[in-house]
Amino acid sequence: METRNLILASLAPPEEALLRPHLKAVPLPLKTTLVRPDEDITHVYFIERGCASLINILPDGEAVEVGTIGNEGMVGTPVLMEAARMPLQCDVQIPGDGWRMPSGPFKEAVSRSDTLRGKLLRFTQAHFNQVAQSAACNRLHTVEERCARWLLMCRDRVGDEFPLTQEYLAIMLGVRRASVTITAKLLQSAGFIRYTRGRISILDAAGLEDVACDCYRIGRDEFRRLIPGGNEYPPLKRTP
Repeated sequence: METRNLILASLAPPEEALLRPHLKAVPLPLKTTLVRPDEDITHVYFIERGCASLINILPDGEAVEVGTIGNEGMVGTPVLMEAARMPLQCDVQIPGDGWRMPSGPFKEAVSRSDTLRGKLLRFTQAHFNQVAQSAACNRLHTVEERCARWLLMCRDRVGDEFPLTQEYLAIMLGVRRASVTITAKLLQSAGFIRYTRGRISILDAAGLEDVACDCYRIGRDEFRRLIPGGNEYPPLKRTP
């Protein structure tokens, strides 16, 4: 089974055999909602290309992203933890494609393989660390630092160029669009990115990392430690 998803790519034949009959290749268009707050999670998703956002929507309608999931993991970890729902929404923020699997067969597969369960739990731990780091980051660091961090996280998952609307960037940072415009202009003026017509190009990833808070490095290193193949992040390149 050829796949870019790091969890699926790490599976030995016996583990893969438990999942493969139930996996269906699906497109993941922009703004597709994969999980809705407080509704039963009927499917889990293994992302091949693109990114999904875990979004906390507050009672007043304000929203902020608390986690990003790409080809390093899966959407639907509450099912792994034997929970049917979660209070967060999960939307596709960068379009791509992936594999969808019904929750019932997924739970059955996990119950039959300690090795599979262990790999999924390590991703869950890495993702929990990311969510916890994001909570501290949103409280303590500047918009510019947080924007650099989120752009680098997206780059780790999809490469140096990707579509990203101001709407989603505002949700990612928990700020208004006016703040996004100002921050993007600052990073673009510094030569770190190019942002035109809803597309981001990372021109100087090492320079962007200099701007980002330490939360980026901490989260990246945890994924490298816990996820099979997680050390295969794209190399940082400085603009001459």
